[in-house]
Amino acid sequence: MAHLEGYVSHIRYHNDENGYTVLELETTHGDEILVGTFHYIDEGEYLAAEVEFTDHPVHGPQYQVSSYQVKKPETRAAMERYLSSGAIKGIGAALAKRIMKKFRDKTFQIIEEEPERLAEVKGISLKKAMDIAVQFQEKQDVRQAMMFLSDYGVTGAYAVKIYEEYGEDMYTVLRTNPYRLAEDIQGIGFKAADAIAARVGIAPDSDFRICAAVLYVLQQGLAAGHVFLPRDILCRNAGQLLAIDPEGVEDHLLELVLDKKLMIRKLGEEERVYLSSFYFLERNTARMLEELSVHFPENAASFDILMEELADEMDIEMDDLQKEAVRKTMEGGLVVITGGPGTGKTTTINLMIHCFEKEGMEILLAAPTGRAAKRMTEATGYEAKTIHRLLEVSGGLEDKASSHFDRNEDNPLEADVVIVDEMSMVDIQLMNSLLRALVPGTRLILVGDSNQLPSVGPGNVLKDIIDSGVFPVVKLTRIYRQEESSQIVLNAHRINRGEQINLDNQNRDFFFFQKEGIRPVMGALIYLVKTRLPEYLAIDPFEVQVLTPMRKGELGVTHLNEVLQYYLNPASETKAERETHHTVFREGDKVMQIKNNYKLPWRILNEKGFTLEEGLGVFNGDLGVIRQINSFSEKMTVVFDENRQVEYSFSGLDELELAYAITIHKSQGSEYPAVVMPLLTGPQVLCNRNLLYTGVTRAQRCAAIVGRQAMVEQMIANGTEQKRYSGLKDCLREEGGGL
Repeated sequence: MAHLEGYVSHIRYHNDENGYTVLELETTHGDEILVGTFHYIDEGEYLAAEVEFTDHPVHGPQYQVSSYQVKKPETRAAMERYLSSGAIKGIGAALAKRIMKKFRDKTFQIIEEEPERLAEVKGISLKKAMDIAVQFQEKQDVRQAMMFLSDYGVTGAYAVKIYEEYGEDMYTVLRTNPYRLAEDIQGIGFKAADAIAARVGIAPDSDFRICAAVLYVLQQGLAAGHVFLPRDILCRNAGQLLAIDPEGVEDHLLELVLDKKLMIRKLGEEERVYLSSFYFLERNTARMLEELSVHFPENAASFDILMEELADEMDIEMDDLQKEAVRKTMEGGLVVITGGPGTGKTTTINLMIHCFEKEGMEILLAAPTGRAAKRMTEATGYEAKTIHRLLEVSGGLEDKASSHFDRNEDNPLEADVVIVDEMSMVDIQLMNSLLRALVPGTRLILVGDSNQLPSVGPGNVLKDIIDSGVFPVVKLTRIYRQEESSQIVLNAHRINRGEQINLDNQNRDFFFFQKEGIRPVMGALIYLVKTRLPEYLAIDPFEVQVLTPMRKGELGVTHLNEVLQYYLNPASETKAERETHHTVFREGDKVMQIKNNYKLPWRILNEKGFTLEEGLGVFNGDLGVIRQINSFSEKMTVVFDENRQVEYSFSGLDELELAYAITIHKSQGSEYPAVVMPLLTGPQVLCNRNLLYTGVTRAQRCAAIVGRQAMVEQMIANGTEQKRYSGLKDCLREEGGGL
C-alpha cells in the first residue's frame, strides 16, 4: 500500500451510476493513473489517496485507490491551480492569476466570507463575484452531500439528483422520511428508499413504511396505465412488497384517506382506490366533456347542398358515413370519429375544415406528438401543433399536470373548433389539461383508431368516451380503392377482425421471413435494417424502425439496441461517448425521450447558429439523434424532430434511451417509412392482436416480420387485451351527457 498526493489534472472516465473513475493525478514525481470509486471529484482538486500499484494487461501501470481524501487547497500555488482548472465556471488561467495576485493567501477566505471584494479584480463584476462565491460554496456542499449519501448506500447520478431536488433539506428528508425519495426522484423506487429507511432505523412494521408502500403501488399502477386499483389488488401488491399480510395494509387505507392522499369509490361490488389527485382529475374530465356536449341546429337541405359543393371543389367521392361524420360535427359540441387505416379519416377531417371555414369559424388542429402533428399538417395543408404547444407548455413537474400549461380556464384557447387526431395516445392528464382550456360552446372533434393500444400514460380516454355511449360516435369502415394495393392496410384490417393473413410475400409492402431461433432472427433483422430495406426504399437505415413487444430478453428493446448500435453506429475515435445506467451513448446515436419533462428548454437554430425559435418541453416518445457529447461541460446535445436542439446534463441522461429498437407501445402516434418486427416468442398476455395491429399500422411504405409464422397466427387469434383500470366511462355515464 502506498500514499499519493497531487492535483487531478484530467478525468478520463467517470461512471455516473457507480462512481467508477479513471483519472490522471499530477504529483511531484510525475503523472500517475488512478482508478477507483469516487462519489464526487473535480479536475483541479488536490487529492490524497491510499493506493496499490497494478500493471493492467491492456491499460498498463496504474494505481487502484482503496481510500481517499479531497483536501482544501492551502498554498498559493494550490489555490491558483484549483481556480485555473475550470472547476469554477467563468474563471480561466489569466483571471485566476489576477485574483491570487490581489488576495494572496486570503483568496479562499475572501471568496467564502467577503465575495463582493472579488469585484476589485479587473474583469469581475459584482454579479460575477457573487456567482463565483455561489459556485465555490456549492462545490463544498455537494461534496459533503455526496459523502453523506454514500453512508446510506446512495452514490453516483442518484446522489446528484437527490441533492438537486432537496438541497440542504436533503439531510432532514433522509433522516425523517426517506420514502419521499420514491415519490420525488425519478429512478429511485420503493425498495431503494426502503433500504435507506432500514439504515436510518425505521422499523419494518412502522405505519410510515406501510403507508409509503401503498402510495408507491398506486404510483406504479399509474406507470402501468391504471388510473385506480381495486382495493383487493392494491392490498395484495403492497403486502407482497412489504412481506406482510394484506390485512396489515387494509388497516392503513383509512389513515391515508383522512390525510387526503387517497380516495376510495365503490361501484357495485368493486372498491376503487385512487390517489386523490387522479380521482378528481377523472371526475373533472368527465364534467368538462359533458359541458361541451351541446346541440347546434343545422338546416338539412343546406347541408346537403354544401356537401355537393365540397365534393366538386375537392374532387372526392364521399360515402354516407363521412357525410354523417361531418353532419354530426356541425350539429354537436363533441363528436368522435374513429376508424382503421385507409378508411378516410384524413379526408373527413379535410371536409370538416372546409365546412367550418365556410361558416367563418376559427379552427385549431392538434395531435399528441410532433410526428403526428407534422403528418396532420401535411395531410390538411393547415398548421397542426402538438397538444403541449397548443396549450403553451410552461415549466412544471410531471405529476402536477394542472400547472404545466399557460392555456387554461383563466386563459382559454381562442377557437370555435378544435380537432385532435391520434386520440388513442391521449392520457387522462393531457385530456384534462386540454379540456380546461376550452370554453363551453367550442366544438371538440376527437379522431383516432380505438383498436390501437391505449395511451402510454394513465387512462383509456378514447375507448372510455366511445364505450360510455354518451356522445355521438361515427365509425368509418370503408377501405378506399386507392388503398387496396397496400397489403399493410388490408392486413391491418384482417388482423383487427381476427382473420389470418397471407405471408407469401407476393406483394410490394408486407413481407415475412420465417426464422427459427434467436441467432437466425437477429441476423435477418440486422440485414433488413442495415442493408436490404434502405436499398429497397432508398432511405437511411435510421428511417427503419425496429418494433418489439418486449423490453427484456434477447429480442427485447435493451439487447436489440446494443446490437443495432454496434452495427449502425459503431465506436470510433471521432465519436465521443458517455456511459450511464448501463447504456453507452455515442455521438450519432438514435435516442428517445422516455418521460415528460416540461422544464427542459429547446431551441431551433438557423444555418449561422442564431436562434429562430425556442420553447420548453420534451415529451415521452420524442425521437432524436445525439449531435454532440461534451465531457468538459458535461452536456449532451440531442436534435429532435423539427430540428429542436436540447441540451442534457450528464445527470439527466436517465430520461433518454437508445431507440434503434423501441416497444410497439412506445411507437403509438408515430409512423415510419419502414417497420421491422421480430416475433419469435413471448408472453400470451402481452403478445395479442391489439399489439400486432398497432405495430403493423406504424408502417408507411413497408412492414417486415421476422420470426415464426405460428407466433403471428397466435397473436391474431389472441383477442384478449391487458386490463386497464380506468373509470372515465362510468363517470361520463353518471354525468349524463346527452346525444
